[in-house]
Amino acid sequence: MKRAFLLTFFALTLVFSTEAVAQKFGGLDKSPADIASFPTSYRVSDKAVRVIYSRPQLKNRSLSELAPEGKVWRTGANEAAEITFYKDATIGGEAVAAGTYSLFTIPGEEEWTIILNKNLNQWGAYSYDANADVIRVKGKASTDSESLEAFSMAFDDKGSLHMGWGTARVEVPIATGM
Repeated sequence: MKRAFLLTFFALTLVFSTEAVAQKFGGLDKSPADIASFPTSYRVSDKAVRVIYSRPQLKNRSLSELAPEGKVWRTGANEAAEITFYKDATIGGEAVAAGTYSLFTIPGEEEWTIILNKNLNQWGAYSYDANADVIRVKGKASTDSESLEAFSMAFDDKGSLHMGWGTARVEVPIATGM
C-alpha cells in the first residue's frame, strides 16, 4: 500500500512539476522564398538548373532604392540567391561546371552584371567577396509596361533565366545541353 502511494505521488509530481514546452513558429516571411527550375515542367524530374531566392516586394519603393545601379545586389532578399547547375552549362557564353553558386547581380540601365560566386550561405551581400567570383557575365536589360510588385525569376523554354521587378527585366542566356 505504501509502495502504491509512493508511485502515485511520484507520478503526480512528475505530471504537475514538468513545464509544458510548445514550439513557437514565426509568421510568414515578408519576402518569401521561391524556386525556379529548368526544365520548367514539374513532370520532368531531371532538372538542369535550379535557383532558390527570396522575393522582396516594392511596397511603394523604387527599384533603384532597393537594388541600386552599379552596386552588388544579393538578387532577392534575405540570404543571397543560390543557383545549382546539375549539369555543366554555359551562362552568357562562359562555361560553368556543375555545382551550386551564390548568385549576385549588379544592376545597370542597359545591362546587368550576373555574378556566380563560390561562397555559399551568405546573408545579403554584406560579406560578398569578389575574389570568390567564378564568372561575371552580362545580361540584357529592358523594360516592360507591366510592373511586378514582387521580384521574380523564371526560365523560358530554352533555359534562359529571366528576372523581373517593377518594370525592369533582365535576360541571362543559359545553355544546359537539354
